[in-house]
Amino acid sequence: MIDQQVSLRGGGAACLPVRPRTGRCLVLAAVFVCAACGLVYELELVALASYLIGDSVTQASVVLSVMVFAMGVGSLLAKRLRSRAAVGFGLIEAVLALVGGSSALVLYATFAWIGESRYALVGFSLAIGVLIGAEIPLLMTLIQRVDRQDAGGAVADLFAADYVGALVGGLAFPFLLLPMLGQLTGALFTGAVNAAAGGALVLWVFRRDLAPRSRWLLVLVNVAVIAVLAVATALVDDFERAARRAVYGDGVRVALQTGVQEVVLTGAGRSSLGLYLDGRLRVSARDEYRYHEALVHPAMNGPRARVLILGGGDGLAAREVLRYRDVRRLTLVELDPGVTRLARTDRALSALNAHAFRDPRLTAVNADAFNWLRAAHGGYDVVISDLPDPGISTSTKLYSAEFYGLVAEALAPGGRLVVHGGPPVTRPHTYWTVEASMRAAGLHTRPYRISGRLSDFAAGPDRATHRAQAQDGWGFVLAGTAAEPALRLSPQAPTLRSLTRSSLVRAGRDAESTRPGGLLPSTLVHPRYWEDR
Repeated sequence: MIDQQVSLRGGGAACLPVRPRTGRCLVLAAVFVCAACGLVYELELVALASYLIGDSVTQASVVLSVMVFAMGVGSLLAKRLRSRAAVGFGLIEAVLALVGGSSALVLYATFAWIGESRYALVGFSLAIGVLIGAEIPLLMTLIQRVDRQDAGGAVADLFAADYVGALVGGLAFPFLLLPMLGQLTGALFTGAVNAAAGGALVLWVFRRDLAPRSRWLLVLVNVAVIAVLAVATALVDDFERAARRAVYGDGVRVALQTGVQEVVLTGAGRSSLGLYLDGRLRVSARDEYRYHEALVHPAMNGPRARVLILGGGDGLAAREVLRYRDVRRLTLVELDPGVTRLARTDRALSALNAHAFRDPRLTAVNADAFNWLRAAHGGYDVVISDLPDPGISTSTKLYSAEFYGLVAEALAPGGRLVVHGGPPVTRPHTYWTVEASMRAAGLHTRPYRISGRLSDFAAGPDRATHRAQAQDGWGFVLAGTAAEPALRLSPQAPTLRSLTRSSLVRAGRDAESTRPGGLLPSTLVHPRYWEDR
């Protein structure tokens, strides 16, 4: 007993069931696996928070900064466990597997049933960071018991295995776990691997360091953790269906995770259809015509033989463009092929867009709009930018001065560009920064604002946001290459439900009344839209 206590306190090498060199390799293998799992937990939190909360830059900053701070706290707390490093490491890995593996599930549950995930995000970042930070000091103690070597060499070996494991975990998350298993199952699977690796190392290599009570405790804890994760994996589909009902109501018809985002369609018919992207309402059949008529038709006043739509994968802006018979060619550039596929094949959505994708004049391209424009030949009479809100950081580059410079090069002489810039009343900084960025690219701008109607809002996670949007309306900026374009409808414009020549005059006055002064353009190296959040 005395000899065992001396060994546990670092007085000598542990009595192992394997050779020291083999034991050292096994410890480093465990470091590799645990590091891979730890990075997957971090990426899961960042990705899911970006989907549920938005603004990926802010969410990544919160998760990583809180987690790195917590890792320092965990390293300090682990000093108390060095005398019982084997059992301490085994318990920490079991708890980490449970917390990290269930993190995505709990985050999604708080979003679905509470409507707020930020506090859960910070809590999981702290907990996972503390547990990850406690690993290295304990592993340092364990590897020294296995094979005595100088501290510098042991640290080098541990960190090499840790960093390589992080690389593998970082690559496995987007290329294997996310596309094959999805967010929830991927996190649960990672937790099971984490528990198995930590438990196997301690219960096999260091089993002689453990008292019988500690050995049984670790066996029961690891079996319980793996069982919980396995049951959660078996029930994850039922959980997702229940969560979607809580978020979107009972009308969910289609729910799929593309390589870009989560896409959900609600409503049985074209009159009740709702399209949600990453939990945010993008199309409501009750009022989409007001938005798309205001977006498209003012820009169609003039030559319009060749038209380019950036975004708009739902086909609704294309529907309005194709109402002009003299449009000879329409190119639609949409990043997510899953959205364009639904726009072609879903009965309600294709009916709402008037089967625009069947029109031989339309060519759909699945590509990033920024990169596509860099290779475009130009000559477009009209460019319509129907892209996600500029407040979503992944789309900030699509509202930069550099992006509008590319658009200007793609326009034919006398061509027009129209951009949805966000609500000018509730987010004036964002809206007028869009306008300033367009002017910085040499375009002549004409802002206008279309008000919504309080009756035109849909149920779902964005119910309150959509009601506020209906009160505020939509802000657009029309621009030309040669001179400020006239804000009026073409004499050949089709009959519209919500837009008239007189309403456009009021729309221009309404927008100008919200103009602040002194705003600078947003650029790739100095994005400014975050300042209005």
